[in-house]
Amino acid sequence: MTKLIIQIPCFNEEGTLGITLDALPRSVPGVDCVEWLVIDDGSADGTVRVAQEHGVDHIVSLPRNVGLARAFQAGIEACLARNADLIVNTDADNQYCADHIPSLVEPILAGRAEFVIGARPVQTIAHFSPVKKFLQRFGSWAVRVASGTDVPDAPSGFRAISREAALQLNVFDPYTYTLETIIQAGRRGIPTESVPIPTNEELRPSRLVRSKRAYVGKSVLTILRIFMVYRPFQFFAMLGSVPLSAGVLLGLRWLFYFGTASDRTRLPSLILVAILVLVGVQLFMFGLVANLMSVNRRLLEDVQVRLRRASADARVQEFTAGGRRETGA
Repeated sequence: MTKLIIQIPCFNEEGTLGITLDALPRSVPGVDCVEWLVIDDGSADGTVRVAQEHGVDHIVSLPRNVGLARAFQAGIEACLARNADLIVNTDADNQYCADHIPSLVEPILAGRAEFVIGARPVQTIAHFSPVKKFLQRFGSWAVRVASGTDVPDAPSGFRAISREAALQLNVFDPYTYTLETIIQAGRRGIPTESVPIPTNEELRPSRLVRSKRAYVGKSVLTILRIFMVYRPFQFFAMLGSVPLSAGVLLGLRWLFYFGTASDRTRLPSLILVAILVLVGVQLFMFGLVANLMSVNRRLLEDVQVRLRRASADARVQEFTAGGRRETGA
C-alpha cells in the first residue's frame, strides 16, 4: 500500500490554515492512502484548534518556535516515522494550488524521479517585488551551479519527496530548507524534476520577507554559505584568484620598471606584491583543506542515512503497534 502524507509547517496560521486544508485532497491517483500532518512551530494562536477541526491526521507540536527550516525537518522525520512512502510539503498560507498535487507526485510514482519541485511562474506573480524576482532567479542559478540539477524555481516550498530521498536529506540552514535540500539531492545523485504549477492569490505577506534589506542579506548569506559548504574549493579559489591576480599584475609592473633601470626601488610595491600573492595562495590552500574535509562529511552523511533508516523503521513499528490516530509528537 502506497501512503502519501501532506505536511504543512505552521506558525500562527489560524487565519489561513483552514483555507489551505479545505483545498487538500483526500485521494490522489496512484496512491492508496492520503494523510495530513501539521507541524505546529510554537504557535500562540488557534492553529492547533483549526487543524483538529479540519480532521488533520497528525499534529506534531514543537515546544517553541524553531523556524521554518527546522519545522520542515521535524515534519520529514514525523512522516518517516508514520511510514510515508511519499511526502508532499506545502505552505499554510495557501500559496500553492493543491489541485496540482497529483502532477507533483506523478514523476515519483512513474519511477522517473525521487524529488520533485513545483515551479511557479515567478515573473508573472504580481505580489512579488522586482527584488524578490531577481533574488529568486539568482538563487535558482546558484543552486543549479552547486547541485548540477535543472530546477528553475529553487525557493519553491511546494515539493514531493520519496521515502528514500527523505532519508538522505538534511537541513543545516536555520533560515530556509529550499535551496540546501536541492543541492543535497543533486550531489547525492537523487533524480530530481520540476513541474510547472500555478499559485493562488496572496492571503498574507510572506513571513520570510519582513523587509527587503533583511531578505537580501539573508538570501546572499545563504547562497554564499551554500557555495562554501558544497563547493568549497571553487569558493576559495574564486576568492583567492582576486588577490593572486592583482599580485601577479602588480609584480609584472614592478619587473617592467625594474628592467628599465629606474632609479626608484619601488619597495612598497614589491611588499604589496608579496602580500597579495601570499593571501591568494593561502585562500587556495584553504580550499584544498575544505575540499578534503568535505570527503569526511560525505562519509558521515552515509552513516547518518543508515542510522536514520534504522530509527525510522523502529518508529514505524512503534506507531503500527500503537494503532492510534494521534494529535501529538
